[in-house]
Amino acid sequence: MVGVLFTAPVSLVVFEKVSLGFGNKSIVNELDLRVGEGERIGLIGPNGSGKSTLLKLLSGEAKPDAGRITTARGLEIGWLPQDIVLGGGRSLIDFVLASVPGREQLGEHITQTERDLARVQAEVEAGARPLDDPELMDLATRIADLHERQAHFEMHYSEHEALQILAGLGFAADDHRRDLGEFSGGWKMRAVLGSLLFQRPDLMLLDEPTNHLDMPSVAWFGDFLQRYRRSFLLICHDREFLDEQIDRVVSFEPEGVRQYRGNYVAYRRQREEEEIILENKARNVEREREKAEQFIDRFRAQANKARAVQSRVKQLAKLEHVALFEKRKVMRFKFPPCGRSGAEAVKIRGLKKVYPKGGEGGGEHVVFPGLDLSVGRGEKIGIIGVNGAGKTTLLRMIAGEIAPDGGELELGHKVTPGYYAQHHAESLNRELTVFEEVAQQDPHAGQTRVRTILGAFLYSGDDVDKKVAVLSGGERARVALAKLLIKPGNLLLMDEPTNHLDLESSESLAESLRTYDGTLMFVSHNRSFVRTLATKIWNVHDGTVDIYPGTLDEYLASASERGQELGAVADGKAGPSRQPQSAGRAAKAAEAKPSEAGGSSKRDRGRERERKRQEAQDRARRSKRLKPLQRKVAELEARIGELEDGQKQRSVELADPAVYGDEARRSALLDDYQAAAAKLEELSERWELTTMELEEQLEELGAG
Repeated sequence: MVGVLFTAPVSLVVFEKVSLGFGNKSIVNELDLRVGEGERIGLIGPNGSGKSTLLKLLSGEAKPDAGRITTARGLEIGWLPQDIVLGGGRSLIDFVLASVPGREQLGEHITQTERDLARVQAEVEAGARPLDDPELMDLATRIADLHERQAHFEMHYSEHEALQILAGLGFAADDHRRDLGEFSGGWKMRAVLGSLLFQRPDLMLLDEPTNHLDMPSVAWFGDFLQRYRRSFLLICHDREFLDEQIDRVVSFEPEGVRQYRGNYVAYRRQREEEEIILENKARNVEREREKAEQFIDRFRAQANKARAVQSRVKQLAKLEHVALFEKRKVMRFKFPPCGRSGAEAVKIRGLKKVYPKGGEGGGEHVVFPGLDLSVGRGEKIGIIGVNGAGKTTLLRMIAGEIAPDGGELELGHKVTPGYYAQHHAESLNRELTVFEEVAQQDPHAGQTRVRTILGAFLYSGDDVDKKVAVLSGGERARVALAKLLIKPGNLLLMDEPTNHLDLESSESLAESLRTYDGTLMFVSHNRSFVRTLATKIWNVHDGTVDIYPGTLDEYLASASERGQELGAVADGKAGPSRQPQSAGRAAKAAEAKPSEAGGSSKRDRGRERERKRQEAQDRARRSKRLKPLQRKVAELEARIGELEDGQKQRSVELADPAVYGDEARRSALLDDYQAAAAKLEELSERWELTTMELEEQLEELGAG
């Protein structure tokens, strides 16, 4: 009989009983972990749990307190930390090319060897050395070998490939020769990421690599990782990105580090199944314990049952204690109802913003030559586009952080803005405590209210007295969100709010914002976050804003119908087939002169009329199929909401002891409660079926 031998992937790194702690806090305790060739691992867990520290252990930057870490011989590890210090002195492309291990040293070796060869050749020509001098022959052989190795680098790590990677990460052609010192922190992070992708190490350690990427770059980076055949560990707060990339999860849970096969969705399912199994096991054990105790109490005094009682006592002692999973603390909060504003929350007419250009040439960089925009009360607008297009500048002008250079920007009647900055750490006072920083946002808020809000953001006890200066990036993000909640206003402006939050906190924030009843404008590259919240998309590009009145999925589907990739659309290279509303005078195309248009203008007008007619038909067809279902879903949701409110009120009344003194009232309440419960179940089933039908129609229309 011939057997088939299945071999596990070669181990790159092996942890054996590894422990590490800081002060009284244990990061990992006797951890056994193996990273194999080609594995795609996601690290998950709350901020501060130890994910970044685990990457430091893998990279060799941190050493364990106990245990052993073994790495494969010659293993090349590339690490992208969250905080990068990168100076200038070399161009972007030179930095990327020189990042390949050994390449820079090879160039220096070639230069020195060529100098030595030139010196010896000069001595030979001067007659100071013979023609067959051994050193001359040795240097000639060595330089030939070095050039052969250089040719190998050029073949496998070409400048063309480096430029392709930089383009994918959003760098323009003009950036390639710029000094690294000229770039902002976010672009330096991209440069380091680009150098890692260019090196193609055996193991990449990626700590929140999407934080400083825009949506097109995230899409490109995702495609790159899909094709990457070597190993990586990934920390990421974007659930969809994580799901697409990983096939294994290492999770920091309250009970310790756990490992699961599959992506994030598979991990959640397995975790829930484990929890159900443990709960059932705990119930069974408790049931056995109760039965044994009842038997012992009942027959303890009967001599003829002594042996049976002793047997039950021994059985009781052997019953194991089932430890249930400790619930992980996740920030939970809800925005309070906000004051109603006028119908138009923001009005922008001819808005202009200009920045002076750096360098010797000077001049101006026109971000917006003249925007015309309007924001309606209650809208939730997702703002996308490449970095540098002006997304943050637009939000800051609306928030009053910076002044426009022309045009009009007016907030509507009774509009009170609240602004969450992308670089929130810069706006926090490092010398204040967490409590002081949040309390100063609203001097009229009492101590109890401040502490209650901080508790929702996982700050309790002595944590509120920590100085802002000692907090991590994720902890500072929670402080900034707490400041926003204590006085949110009815117009929220949020710039990359999920950066530095862990995955569960990001999802909790999205869920909280769904219930916010004011107007929301936010910049985000996190597709899951945008998909959850946005009811309108603004694509910022080339000094304009294209407005798409729909969700991200509808926007992307429309772009797909025109054969455009996400990057091209978000970069402004093409608009969606459902024609976006043009915003900004620069978006208006100049009319062609008659002499230039020739006979093509009539054909162009004919095609334009045909396109508009087709779009009108598509909208009518879509509306005819979707409107009845959407109306039905809304009606069912309203009815379910009414019934649920009624049930809450009945529950309160039934909890009142006085009700049980009135038999008729109690009976009526119970009958109403049971009838409403049955009706709720029926309506919920109808809502689920209708929603599924609506989703199928949306999918069919999107595919068609």
